[in-house]
Amino acid sequence: MTAVSATAAVAARLPARRYLIALALAVWAAGWALLRGHDTLALGGAELTPLHSALSEAMDAIDDSRNTNPLFLYFINYIRLFLDEAVTFVQHLISQPSMGRPVPVLGWLGVTGLATAVALLYGNRKVALLTAAGFLSFGALGLWQESMDTLALTLTAVALSLAVGIPLGVWAGLSDRFHRVVTPVLDFMQTMPTFVYLAPLTLFFLIGPASATVATMIYAVPPAIRITAHGIRQVSADTLEAGSSLGATPAQALRHVRLPMAKQTIIVGVNQTIMAALSMATIAALIDAPGLGQTVLKALQTLDVGTAFNAGLAIVIMAVVLDRVTSAASRRVEAERRAGRTRTVRGRRLEVAGVLGVAGVLAYLSYTYVWAAEFPIAANAGSYVRRAADAASQWVQDSLVTYTDALKNLVSNQLLNRLEALLTGSPWWLVTVVAVVLVLLVGSVRAALVTAAGLLLLVLLGLWQDSMVTLASTIVATVLVMLLGVVAGVWIGRSDRADTVLRPVLDAGQTMPAFVYLVPILGLFGATRFTAIIAAVVFAAPVAIKLVAEGIRGVSSTTVEAATSAGASTWQLISKVQLPMARSAVTLAASQGLIYVLSMVVVGGLVGAGALGYDVVAGFSQHQLRGKGLAAGLAIVVLGIVLDRVMRAATQRADVAAHGGQHHK
Repeated sequence: MTAVSATAAVAARLPARRYLIALALAVWAAGWALLRGHDTLALGGAELTPLHSALSEAMDAIDDSRNTNPLFLYFINYIRLFLDEAVTFVQHLISQPSMGRPVPVLGWLGVTGLATAVALLYGNRKVALLTAAGFLSFGALGLWQESMDTLALTLTAVALSLAVGIPLGVWAGLSDRFHRVVTPVLDFMQTMPTFVYLAPLTLFFLIGPASATVATMIYAVPPAIRITAHGIRQVSADTLEAGSSLGATPAQALRHVRLPMAKQTIIVGVNQTIMAALSMATIAALIDAPGLGQTVLKALQTLDVGTAFNAGLAIVIMAVVLDRVTSAASRRVEAERRAGRTRTVRGRRLEVAGVLGVAGVLAYLSYTYVWAAEFPIAANAGSYVRRAADAASQWVQDSLVTYTDALKNLVSNQLLNRLEALLTGSPWWLVTVVAVVLVLLVGSVRAALVTAAGLLLLVLLGLWQDSMVTLASTIVATVLVMLLGVVAGVWIGRSDRADTVLRPVLDAGQTMPAFVYLVPILGLFGATRFTAIIAAVVFAAPVAIKLVAEGIRGVSSTTVEAATSAGASTWQLISKVQLPMARSAVTLAASQGLIYVLSMVVVGGLVGAGALGYDVVAGFSQHQLRGKGLAAGLAIVVLGIVLDRVMRAATQRADVAAHGGQHHK
């Protein structure tokens, strides 16, 4: 009886809460109309606050003490030197002239031969042919050296990430206590916008390969730890007990039972680490990382669609090749385990010797002869690709300009401009008060306190107006993400055929480096705020779609059959049964979509978004704006924390209300 009364009370409060939310929004609108332009804390692009100047001075002081401070002299400088030398060593092997030679140690023929040999030994013939074609395409696109620079940085970061991640993953798999400690750290590393920690890294490791390697490792280590720990933990208890009964010590059980049984899962972790590292290696071009990212970045800055597409195509090819090789290795390990390794050791040794022998001959030729070291200029088709991309971009712009402009104007004028005017035109204290009240109504007291603290911190950082501009774009992009997420997610969740067709597209959207799909978007819409919003939607929508689809699939088939037998139409089934029962998945999709959108803020700054994204980018390129760029990075983190806590609190409150309503029924 008490539970029913409490549920009824919750249900009775819902309409009242809606009225209070409407009242708060009405007060905000009235305050904006009366006080527009007052206390908006506007700050020009080149203007600095005392805090920004103090941060710049602190960064200058750190730079000046680089050769006197013991922390730098005996620790950080050695790490930077090691990382720089590690990347440079691999570059000298495959991409840069070395040892007094005008060419690297291994030229295009040797690198292609070794890569194909690895794919054949650990994968299969089909993957080996794909690998050979992929590496040859780097030269055919006229980007052999840039591609090898990217590969050198990626391989170095992956090797170091695995050297750190696999042991920590094993530890997390064996120890529940360590697993509990490391999980929130990994969550933070994966959800924090990658661009935010680029500026602090350059402060300690300078601009160049060392900073790029550390930034790549921050992004690539978490999947190595998580998936390794999962592989160790999924080994069955019966298998471990059998080993213990035979007298195996814990160390022996780890070497001879856990690690062999988890081998396939660990290779999956290697795959995810490689993909994460490749994605970050291109983004790290902002801090002077060598390779294809530099080419794409310069092309974006000059709006050279053809050059950006050409380099982006090389990045996609490299991602596909690395993904297929590691995926094939995982499948081969599992197939051999199930087959009981029927091939003889002698047969395997002969295969390895033959493949490596051929690869060795090709490597020798590339070391000895210039024709096998420098990719033939006559085979360079990059200029044709660039011209074709430029022509296609121009044709699309000319043919679709009416539709793209209509879409851009609709979103910009009806959504973005109005929301931005409300946020930036209202006094900062009014926005803060209204935001805290709204969070109290839809979330919790704790979330309201976090909101108040976060908004006040934005004021102290001196970037209130830029933060509000970024917030407006983030909200609009998240709304578009959820529209796509619900429509496509419901479709995929209800149709296996749609899942088969769209799943590869969603996977490509998640794994493709952001710079790549900026190119066609930039060609369609130009360098505007709307371009940044569309880029964020492309990045975040796959996650939201997948989560909504999983939620729809999770609805009990019995419930769906009962609703269908009761005469519910397809629309009624979706709106009255499946979406309400998948509420938690939909709200999780909104939360994750928002975080993914926010992580694209700095990329948006490269293509016309302005605000915090531009401040961070300017901080890299203009010395006097370093402090402001660092403050902008902190502001992005603050926005992310506030929005994440608000979404979580709103989700929990919605779940409580939904469960209360179901109990009442």
